Amino acid sequence: MKIQKNISLKPYNTFGIDVNAAEFITIDNLESLIDLIVKHNKKNIFLLGGGSNMLLTKDIDQLVIKFNTKGIDIIEQDQHNVLVEVQSGENWHEFVLWSIAMDFAGVENLSLIPGNVGTAPIQNIGAYGQEVKDTIVSCTALEIQTGKMRTFTNEQCNFGYRESIFKNQLKDQYIITSVTFKLTKDNHVLKTQYGAIQAKLDIAQIQNPTIKDISQAVIAIRQEKLPDPKHLGNSGSFFKNPIITRELFESLLKKHPDMPSYPVDQNTVKVPAGWLIEKCGFKGYRKNDAGVHENQALVLVNHGNATGQEIYELSKEIQAKIQHCFGIKIQVEVNIF
Repeated sequence: MKIQKNISLKPYNTFGIDVNAAEFITIDNLESLIDLIVKHNKKNIFLLGGGSNMLLTKDIDQLVIKFNTKGIDIIEQDQHNVLVEVQSGENWHEFVLWSIAMDFAGVENLSLIPGNVGTAPIQNIGAYGQEVKDTIVSCTALEIQTGKMRTFTNEQCNFGYRESIFKNQLKDQYIITSVTFKLTKDNHVLKTQYGAIQAKLDIAQIQNPTIKDISQAVIAIRQEKLPDPKHLGNSGSFFKNPIITRELFESLLKKHPDMPSYPVDQNTVKVPAGWLIEKCGFKGYRKNDAGVHENQALVLVNHGNATGQEIYELSKEIQAKIQHCFGIKIQVEVNIF
């Protein structure tokens, strides 16, 4: 293991923000990670996964660890279900494609989400009617303070909307090393009602879709709406869709009869943050190299040389405008450092 000094993190974050790490190391196996954790200052570690759900606003004066373990293993199965353990360094979309190739269902609607498997539970990633919590059985994690391993059950992960115990109570205390998923082998429950999936299937004249059909529809939708980080720096959805009271929603509906919504329960409604941002005039907006994507207002972008601070300031401007116009506070989904 070789620790490098003063390394640019631009290639390691999907926003393409050019900040430096005081120290940087890539680790490819669990044994080396445990050895490093035991020997190193526990409070001076910064873990880097796929770099897809973060905004770096300053240099990182810590040891940045790029944890890169690989492996997908079937650990148990019966006639109907299969348990699959996936190492945290596996690319999320590649795991989804592997599952589809095996005809294992449960993550097909999460196709083309950037990042690695190890960071998926932290955010409880979700899209088009699926959330990763619906298939997670457990997460294996390394406690940074002690160097000991622990397994968290699904319930112990405290999953919520883009939330988990690893993002809140235990933030920066554990490194997720692998995730075990329960996927179906037959009698797949397909979710086609959300977003434009059914429309894509109708265009293709697919009446009895497979999980591969669902995945391809989702990929097509995402490619139409979302920029490729390889060509335009971004971190996918920057804001969470706010959940508001039904009373507030009905009040706003009088002024904005076209406001879309998704019922959460009897008393609350989810409103698309992208719609709110677009209504406030930010879709396609650009301030120097920090901007809002022209096709999807939920996505903030780096047109080339924006700093993380500039993108952060733009996000605060958007939040303030939506609070002023709608009385709704939208929250940031990405992690800001």
